[in-house]
Amino acid sequence: MSGALADKSQLRRVTISPLRYPGGKGSLYSRLKSFVRANDLTQGTYVEPYAGGAGAALALLVTGQVQRIVINDLDPAVYAFWSAVVAEPARFTERITKAELTVKEWSRQKELYLDPSADPFELGFATFYLNRTNRSGVLNGGPIGGMDQTGNYKIDARFNKETLTERIRVIGLHARRISVTNTDGIKVIKKHARRPSTFIYADPPYFDKAGSLYLNSFGDDDHAKLAECLNGYADTKWVLTYDNVSQVKDLYSDRRSSLFSLNYSAHRVVKTKEIMVFSDGLVVPPELDEAQG
Repeated sequence: MSGALADKSQLRRVTISPLRYPGGKGSLYSRLKSFVRANDLTQGTYVEPYAGGAGAALALLVTGQVQRIVINDLDPAVYAFWSAVVAEPARFTERITKAELTVKEWSRQKELYLDPSADPFELGFATFYLNRTNRSGVLNGGPIGGMDQTGNYKIDARFNKETLTERIRVIGLHARRISVTNTDGIKVIKKHARRPSTFIYADPPYFDKAGSLYLNSFGDDDHAKLAECLNGYADTKWVLTYDNVSQVKDLYSDRRSSLFSLNYSAHRVVKTKEIMVFSDGLVVPPELDEAQG
C-alpha cells in the first residue's frame, strides 16, 4: 500500500446530481475521468454498485466521458428516487416546482418516506424532499432550521428550485443511457466486472461512523465479502474508495493504493484523508499515483 494522490487545483467538480450526500464522491470526477481515458473506456459503461448520490457517475455521463452508467443502490428509498427521476423527469420537475417548503409539508413527506406501502414515485420524491431539506442531507435527520425554524438557515436553504429542475432536465436528456437497479452491490460487481469496456467504481459504506451516515451500513463480514469479491476480479478494471483505516490495508494488501484528500461534510466540513485501491487490471495515470514507476 503506497503512494499519495496529489492535491491538484485543476481537479474541479461537475455537479449534476440533485442529491446531497455525506461524503459524496462527485468531487472525484476529474480523477475518475483520468482513469476512463487512460484505460480507453470512453465508449464503455461506468458502474457504481453503491451509488448513493451518483455524483461522479452523472458527471462522467453528461460530459461525454462514458457512454452508459449503471446506478445501483440497495436502499429502496434511494432506488425509488433514481427510478422516478430517470423514468419520469418531467413529472418530477413539476413536483419540485410546486413543492411547499414548510415544516408541515416536511412532516407529510416524512410520513410518506416511512410508509412501507408508499407509491414508488411518491417515495422517490419524499426521499428527495427530505434530502434537500434535512440537515446535511441525512435522511433520518431533522429539517434545516429545526421544527420551530429558529435556526440561522431555514428549511428552503438547500432547495433552489431553478437549479434542481435544471439538473433533473439534464438527467432526463441522458435517461436512455442510465440503468437504475436495486440489488446487492456484490451481485452488481459480479454481473458487470468481466463485461467488455466496463469500469467499476465501488464506494461502499465506510468503517467509521457508517451507522450514522448510511441507512445500509456494513458490518465486518460485509467488508470482508466485498474484499473477497473485488480481489477475485483483480484482473478487471475497478477502483475502490474507503476511509483510511487499518482494515482496508489488511483486506487489500495485494492491491496498489493511494491516499487522497476529501472535503467531507455531515454536520461540519472536515478535510480528511481517504484511501483509493486499484485493481491490477487498471492502468493508473502517473499523476494519480506518485509511487508508480
